[in-house]
Amino acid sequence: MIRYALRCSRGHEFESWFQSAAAFDRLAAAGRLGCATCGVTEVGKALMAPAVRTPEAAPAPASPAPGGTAERPLGTPRDEFERMLAAFRRHVEENADYVGLDFATEVRDMHEGRATTRAVRGEARLEEARALVEDGIPVAPLPFRPRRSSN
Repeated sequence: MIRYALRCSRGHEFESWFQSAAAFDRLAAAGRLGCATCGVTEVGKALMAPAVRTPEAAPAPASPAPGGTAERPLGTPRDEFERMLAAFRRHVEENADYVGLDFATEVRDMHEGRATTRAVRGEARLEEARALVEDGIPVAPLPFRPRRSSN
């Protein structure tokens, strides 16, 4: 969808939405556009400046923007994929112990019977992860980074 500022041959200005720029051109060429004030069909595009708001002047939107998307707070999932990823992250964080940089050692110890087997998550250097895979130890990368403490 595209919004144009329009002006009729009598000087009235108004706005209208169109499916595309080509759709506007087709309607205008066929004389299918009319002034919202007087109805005259001689309508063209008016000079239009984009609406630019600074963060401190931008009010919260009352309704969704064209296309059905509303502004959302940062960190709020934008679609079904992000909702599923967020749910997966919560599940992993709630059910796997974080072992940090000791991940490779901890997983190897569990695999070789030197530690109790449990769900763990952590961080490993590429060489460590490659060695675990080559030794047949089942590990997989997570599709997100660990949360970092700010203090």
